[in-house]
Amino acid sequence: MSTILILGGYGYTGKFLAKHLLAQTDVNIIIAGRSLEKAQAFADGLNDSHVTARRADASNLDSLTHALQNVSLCLVAAPTTHHAETVIRACINARVDYLDVQLSSKKLNALFAARNEIKQAGLCFITEAGFHPGLPAAMIRYAATKLDSIESAVTAGYLNMQNLPYTEAVDELMEGFLDYQAQVYKKGAWTKPTDWDSRSFNFGDGIGKRTGYSMFFDELRDIPSMYPTLKETGFYISGSNWFSDLIITPIVFVGLKLAPKRGIRPLGKLMWWAMGKSKPPYMVILKVEAKGQWNGKQAEAQAQIAHPDGYELTAIPVVAYLLQYLDGTARKAGVHMMGHIAEPVRLFQDMQKMGAEITESRDHSST
Repeated sequence: MSTILILGGYGYTGKFLAKHLLAQTDVNIIIAGRSLEKAQAFADGLNDSHVTARRADASNLDSLTHALQNVSLCLVAAPTTHHAETVIRACINARVDYLDVQLSSKKLNALFAARNEIKQAGLCFITEAGFHPGLPAAMIRYAATKLDSIESAVTAGYLNMQNLPYTEAVDELMEGFLDYQAQVYKKGAWTKPTDWDSRSFNFGDGIGKRTGYSMFFDELRDIPSMYPTLKETGFYISGSNWFSDLIITPIVFVGLKLAPKRGIRPLGKLMWWAMGKSKPPYMVILKVEAKGQWNGKQAEAQAQIAHPDGYELTAIPVVAYLLQYLDGTARKAGVHMMGHIAEPVRLFQDMQKMGAEITESRDHSST
């Protein structure tokens, strides 16, 4: 039986990962983090014989390597990108597979630097997992199954979350903005990072049309090579209120350029406060709008995933992927993006079973 150690298992995302893993699998779960007391308290609350607690310090190679003994997979749900090299090295040393839900160029660089060693060791390392990054590439691949050939596939996200406390994970998100890129794929090439592209998306009842702004994820980079007929792709993010989008966000970006280190926490709290001023409905949504050919005619395909809790929508696709990993159909040696290795149709089906609201449509009469 597999044993999964959830690093940061008593955090917001970690708790949902444990909950859904217990409901969907029979794996043994270790709740781990720097505080054994917090890990034990959460493990005890789950009241399941498959769950234990363990202390693990991501900043200490010996501590983490020891914690990974007799573990099959290290599921990184903690804001540990500053210790990415340590976590990666500990997993390699302990001969343990790895999956993270982090957005970080530093982490990606560390993974790619070790990719040959990881593959030679027969280990499977999954990165860019969750809802974004994670789902945009998977959604494009899902839309491609609805068409004979795909010519355009644009993804978009809408975030409106209620009264979320500020945590270290938000610090990590703010650090991600330091590497912010606005890129879309058009006419056979990715645009320059300085390009600022926007477009409108309809997110349905209660939300309606929103303007989304380009945001690049590394998982999208290789999508055009997977689908040679693809002429346009990209990801756009839309906010939940005009005050946050038009006033606070520009201030945050300018502030991070002026004070990239000292500004992270105060600017992060400013952005989090502004996002908290949004009104219901509180929802996190991802959608894909695709165009292509079906039975010799122009056609359109759309799919949308929604959930009221962003932390849970991070956990759901991860566990849906892990169902494929655990049965061996999506476990391969090397470093892989979740959105590339997961089989998309099954991923969608399993996410829906876990509570994600999925709607889709296909129009064959498009001209």
